[in-house]
Amino acid sequence: MLDIQTLLIYAIPVLFAITVHETAHGWVASLLGDHSARMMGRITLNPIKHIDPVGTILVPAFLYFTSGFIFGWAKPVPVNFNALRSPKQDMLWVAIAGPVSNFLMAGLWLLTILVAFNINSQFLIDMGQVGVQINLVLAVLNLLPLPPLDGGRVVSSLLPGRLAYQYDQLEPYGLYILLGLLFLGVFQSIVFPIVKLIQTFMFSLAGLI
Repeated sequence: MLDIQTLLIYAIPVLFAITVHETAHGWVASLLGDHSARMMGRITLNPIKHIDPVGTILVPAFLYFTSGFIFGWAKPVPVNFNALRSPKQDMLWVAIAGPVSNFLMAGLWLLTILVAFNINSQFLIDMGQVGVQINLVLAVLNLLPLPPLDGGRVVSSLLPGRLAYQYDQLEPYGLYILLGLLFLGVFQSIVFPIVKLIQTFMFSLAGLI
């Protein structure tokens, strides 16, 4: 049976990871001229504003109880790329903001682990480990070059106009392609090895290995 401590160890890092990820997109978009997210109150760390009933609650709960692994997503912040000062170029910065925020949060959770060792708090150590892993998974997964993932936006911003247009035609099918790739083992063959490599490097750098 899932106890409250275990729930907190997983739920807090997941909520922070997806909330800050979406807030980062909206914040950078606002800096670059599109205030859609700001006007809708989405540039906030209040997780309630970002909760997607399926991606934030049902999917993580289902995965936890069936596989012990937690993954989820938040409600995407609205971004009007045409409102950006330089739509094609600025799309890259808006897209990359989410994964960058996750890498930064992974670093903060690593600091939490170091502090937790000093105060001998197993609860914070466990939460920090989940925090590092979930943020690295979110960052790496979102950098896959598949629209509408952030990596797909980055690729689109770098391609010449005609190629970018053709590439963007994949977006309506992106979720189905991603689900197919996950079914075929993209997590095991691509995402997890990269996450493991980065995590090992971070823990070694911090003297935890």
